[in-house]
Amino acid sequence: MIWLFATFAIFYTARWFAMKWRHPLNNPLLITVAILITLLVTLGVPYSEYYRYNTYVNALLQPAVVAFAYPLYEQMHQIRARWKLILGMCLLGTIVAMLTGGVIALSMGADPTLAASILPKSVTTPIAMAVSEQIQGEPAIAAVMVIIAGFFGMILGYPLFSLLRIADPLARGLTMGTMSHALGTSKAAEVSYEEGAFSSLALVICGVITSLLAPIMFPLLMTIF
Repeated sequence: MIWLFATFAIFYTARWFAMKWRHPLNNPLLITVAILITLLVTLGVPYSEYYRYNTYVNALLQPAVVAFAYPLYEQMHQIRARWKLILGMCLLGTIVAMLTGGVIALSMGADPTLAASILPKSVTTPIAMAVSEQIQGEPAIAAVMVIIAGFFGMILGYPLFSLLRIADPLARGLTMGTMSHALGTSKAAEVSYEEGAFSSLALVICGVITSLLAPIMFPLLMTIF
């Protein structure tokens, strides 16, 4: 059970530091992952052993995702009033996210498998892996790209909002959910209850849109490049 206690101890210590010294790079999740990877590699502990002691934490993932539905329910009045804007923003954001990943990868000489793995980087991991496999990508690479996209969104999202003076909760929440999936949603929920609700809504909508459009968009990109 030592790795279970170590995970909690490192995370809550990192969270305490993050609350005391505010900085975009001082992210509890990022710090925890970095420390745990360093410890596992240094001590030669296989991931399977670490995971065996943390199955309880992994089991909490599904209830945590479902819990996002409650703040979403509380914003139903805004969703009904602005559903066209929300759907349009999610559609545009999803297309831009897929195009940036696919176009940059192919223009830099990436092979089709790598490009197909990068294309669905901005949706939650299970969807990205399934979509990547459907378009002949590598699910494991897709999972890594999803984590990288999520970390960048958590770290840079709100500093960019401040720089660009974007204060609208709808715009901020939808942007975080569209570009940084569950990790972005967790950050949005920390900042604002309302933004977390819109981010979780974008996470779901963008996952559906990506599943529908990726099998069409990727062959078109391959034809162009």
